[in-house]
Amino acid sequence: MVSSLLARIQAILQKEMVREFLGEFMSTYVMMVLGLGSVAHMVLGDTKLGSYLGVNLGFGFGVTMGVHMAGNISGAHMNAAVTFTSCALGRMPWKKFPAYVLGQFLGSFLAAATTYMLFYTAIEHFADGELMVTGPKATAGIFATYLPNHMTLWRGFLDEVFLTGILQLCLFAITDKNNNPALQGTEALVIGILICVIGISLGMNSGYAINPSRDLPPRFFTFIAGWGEQVFSRPPPLSCSAGDNWWWVPLVAPPLGAYLGGIIYLVFIGSSIPQEPRRLENSVTQEDRRTTVVPKTVSYKSSITPAYPVLVQPAPPLCDSILLERF
Repeated sequence: MVSSLLARIQAILQKEMVREFLGEFMSTYVMMVLGLGSVAHMVLGDTKLGSYLGVNLGFGFGVTMGVHMAGNISGAHMNAAVTFTSCALGRMPWKKFPAYVLGQFLGSFLAAATTYMLFYTAIEHFADGELMVTGPKATAGIFATYLPNHMTLWRGFLDEVFLTGILQLCLFAITDKNNNPALQGTEALVIGILICVIGISLGMNSGYAINPSRDLPPRFFTFIAGWGEQVFSRPPPLSCSAGDNWWWVPLVAPPLGAYLGGIIYLVFIGSSIPQEPRRLENSVTQEDRRTTVVPKTVSYKSSITPAYPVLVQPAPPLCDSILLERF
């Protein structure tokens, strides 16, 4: 009876949709644990044990590890914006979208819970037993992004659109086999570096969530773990009118930005890449009349799409490329 039960479980786990769900779940979990842990070191260590550079490295290499975890299973998107773009551009069927996003959200939520348990005593000590969203003892920022005082809500929205557009644009370039892709086997590392560079160069304005799966599930965890409803309706500082209701921006802006970035790449870069000419079967060239040229056929399984910061879908009609995605 036990062997029969194990055989059924194994049969279920071998189904493509289940494998992809588990791939997104595990890769997102790994990425988020490493990323959130780096933020915890910066906040709780009072810059002595962590830094902003450390946060970028944590999320960047977290994406790299996530790609290695599930790159050939689900593509290791780890990012609902990348999954949305893959479906919207016809690289992946829409029927897979719910399974991918559910896996990402659950992995991210569990990673937030894990981070909270690992750093529970440090959080209690740092904030004197209070779970604060604002102020010098605020710890909610370990888990989700919040706008700084100099930003407005709509400037933050545009910032997230632009950053996610850059992410998707570069992901297409990294994995486009008809252009100048990353060397085979180095895609995961290059994508991790991409996430790190985006954070170092452009991350200060909005915290570069660039990923609904990175921001909303941990924010929901803080809501139920004791930080309260302020994580969704934080009253803004006197010098800023953007604090209230920021939570929806990392959910809406990244899919829009990723879609626009993908379109821009396909239109301005993908369509301009010279395509290899194809001849009809049994055609004979003047140089070699003995050679029969058969039209080249290309088969696609699924393609890699981070990360944050990633990865495997059908190729676009404009260029034969592999999509890797992050954060």
